[in-house]
Amino acid sequence: MTAGAGHREQRGAPRRLPTVADLRAWKGRRQLTMLRYFSLDEAAAAEAAGIDIASVPAEIVLDPRYRTAAPTVFSMTGQTHLEMGTPDDYLRWCGDALNRGADAVYCSGSLKTVEKLSREYFPVVGHVGLVPTRATWTGGFKAVGKTAEAALRLFEEVKAYENAGAFAVEIEVVPAEVAAEISKRVGILLWSMGAGPGCDAQYLFANDILGYTEGHVPRHARAYRDFGAEYARLQRERVAAFSEYAADVAGGAFPEERHLIRMDPRELEKFLDGVDRQ
Repeated sequence: MTAGAGHREQRGAPRRLPTVADLRAWKGRRQLTMLRYFSLDEAAAAEAAGIDIASVPAEIVLDPRYRTAAPTVFSMTGQTHLEMGTPDDYLRWCGDALNRGADAVYCSGSLKTVEKLSREYFPVVGHVGLVPTRATWTGGFKAVGKTAEAALRLFEEVKAYENAGAFAVEIEVVPAEVAAEISKRVGILLWSMGAGPGCDAQYLFANDILGYTEGHVPRHARAYRDFGAEYARLQRERVAAFSEYAADVAGGAFPEERHLIRMDPRELEKFLDGVDRQ
């Protein structure tokens, strides 16, 4: 079975939406694929490609059309603790998200918040390593866990998430050896973003894969297409088309006869007679 076909069923059975229990049962058995994407078109492409897991902005995953686009992609969504507020705010928001079609919720808040959500049986995903909202505590936007001391702290953090009830953590920009050894020693799922193949899923952003990232491209990213060049070409074509349209209007070439609706001459004559009597 290929990595990109993580939850296709055996013997040609139809693919189905995996459960948390399925994902946990697959730990150590196969590498799953995970994407962060930003549109319904990308969701539909992920579904067609057999992507296993997705991290999806709330406005996309909660769109009523989302499950038509990606019925079998295990989809998590969330807000950071900076956006969310109190643990009770998290609880209410996550309950709404799960009711509206999300399969799991991302929580960057404290372990107390993670525990509060997990006690209510919400599937919770945490975040360790380079966590953008907490990067100041780990030295900024750089790798985490490169010393034995830092790696031990990382291991303890993963264990703490597991003890708090999270079923998975994103592990970001961590030495591959460290992530692999941690993964062997815990039951919680590790979803790798730049943390090597020893985890349970490989996680990339769609904009990196499709080549339309603006600015810095992470070291762990890989571009499979150059949508950036295509978008630039399309923008040039937009400008050219709009310019031609403006020139045609100015020169009288638009609209042409074929773009017009004409009136029966007799009706036009009656109309003009009526207008003249006003």
